[in-house]
Amino acid sequence: VRVSQPTGDFVPLRIRAKGWATRYFSGPIARALVAMHLSANAITTIGFFVSVGSAYLLSEGELVIGGIVMLGGAIMDMFDGAVARLTGKATPFGAFWDSVLDRLGEAVVLFGLLVYYIRDDNELGAFLAFGTVVLSIMVSYSRARAEGLDVPGDVGIMGRPERIVVMGIGLLAKYPQYAMGVIMAVSAVTIAQRTAHVWRNADH
Repeated sequence: VRVSQPTGDFVPLRIRAKGWATRYFSGPIARALVAMHLSANAITTIGFFVSVGSAYLLSEGELVIGGIVMLGGAIMDMFDGAVARLTGKATPFGAFWDSVLDRLGEAVVLFGLLVYYIRDDNELGAFLAFGTVVLSIMVSYSRARAEGLDVPGDVGIMGRPERIVVMGIGLLAKYPQYAMGVIMAVSAVTIAQRTAHVWRNADH
């Protein structure tokens, strides 16, 4: 297997943004959470239940409030890794638990929208919600599968942080269908980018 580091403008930008957020935002808050004796796994679990609350609100048609709650849950996801590093308790299970609940949290939010659109007899919205779930999971799976082959998989333009931002904007603007359409289209491009990346860097 030939391994090369991710290239392109988007990955360095994502890395720089993550470093800035860690230094000025999640780091200080993580230290406060450590002082409160909250473990990384507990924070991960709480963030998931916040996403469940968002899903319920969205299913009831509370798009703006549901979007705010969804973003709150996503923000919590910035803290679990920082807490694990500060306490020296970063473990393989913690990374696994974080990844699993990230996927479930994203899926449950979209399920809330699916329920809302079914109740509203909006077929297009229901199709978009389902399609967004599928493509979002495939973006994450393509990364995990690439990294299972020892090929860096965090390439492309629509990772989870970008999906959260697009969906958050769509919900706050009360146009989640447009947001889901954008996520589906760009996620398809991202899957193609990751497939091409693995093709160039893995034995075949």
